[in-house]
Amino acid sequence: MGFIDADAHVDETEETWEYMGSSELRYKPVLLDPPGWGYLVKDSRPHPLWLVAGNVRLKRYRDDELTGTTQATRELVDLDARVKHMDELGIDVQVLYPTMFLHAVTTQAEVEWAIHGAYNRWLADKTGGTGGRLRWAYLPSVLSIERSAEELEWAKEHGACAVMKKGVEYNRPADDPYFFPLYAEAERLDLPICFHQGSGTLQSNAGDGASMQRLTVVSAFSSLTEGKVSEAFPRLRFGFIEAGASWIPYIIKELGMRGKGARAPYHFKTEFLPHHNFFVTCDTEDDIPFLLDRYGGEDYLMIGTDYSHQDSSAELRAHEAITEMGGRGEISVAAAAKIANTNARRLYGL
Repeated sequence: MGFIDADAHVDETEETWEYMGSSELRYKPVLLDPPGWGYLVKDSRPHPLWLVAGNVRLKRYRDDELTGTTQATRELVDLDARVKHMDELGIDVQVLYPTMFLHAVTTQAEVEWAIHGAYNRWLADKTGGTGGRLRWAYLPSVLSIERSAEELEWAKEHGACAVMKKGVEYNRPADDPYFFPLYAEAERLDLPICFHQGSGTLQSNAGDGASMQRLTVVSAFSSLTEGKVSEAFPRLRFGFIEAGASWIPYIIKELGMRGKGARAPYHFKTEFLPHHNFFVTCDTEDDIPFLLDRYGGEDYLMIGTDYSHQDSSAELRAHEAITEMGGRGEISVAAAAKIANTNARRLYGL
């Protein structure tokens, strides 16, 4: 049984918007390639731009050598090539997250509904013929939360195995009751809520705010705990994706110092993650032995490749690196297998 890639990505294309309804075409994003725009500090060439309802979002330029991927695999143009590459990496299933939608694209509810809907239908169609090898996280329309909750059953029937959120969206924290209809339906359908690093505001994604975007994941971890959301939805699983795991000791310590641990009916450190149904993707640079030993991470840490991206989280051979840690005795072989495979299967219900 192969690895589970708990965090892989797709790059949206102009084909994505062909899945918009005829009445929604006036909201269709427009691809621009203006000279001198879209440079990032570490890149040597400009990025094209998506124009979405008057807002600009980068369409990332990808370097095949740096990412270890191709445009055809990143954009789901050649599904056979993508699955073949997964085979080469020893990956059984990839769970797909977006690229453009790591950031909010509009404050207009009807625009968000149309664009997010096209993305979801595009993924459902593209991945439907892969025999379950490519699964995906449903992208809700945060400005139409009730409609999104109603659509979750369709999403699960078409291959979605999670619901994606950012830690703070339109100034609403993760424990805001506004999101509870979505959480309730996800719990009913046995779909986890997964907080992926990103920004739930219209602030440009062209800057160097990557650290702040990861902190929204940490914010969700904290606010869900303080808001006792796991008590309101005891069967709902939560994932915290692409922010590493080194922050876990700090946040648990802070929650304990604020009185959250003194009255807890469980061991606050080692049982914190299972008590709240919290799963976290780690990086190979994290002190994984420490997290396993002191924070009960053996059954709740996962690993992803960040497939198609080329930032600090990207590591195509991450699962092999975890397996090698087990082989060297840095962690147990059983723990390595759980991080590279079993735990993500449990989170995503695979």
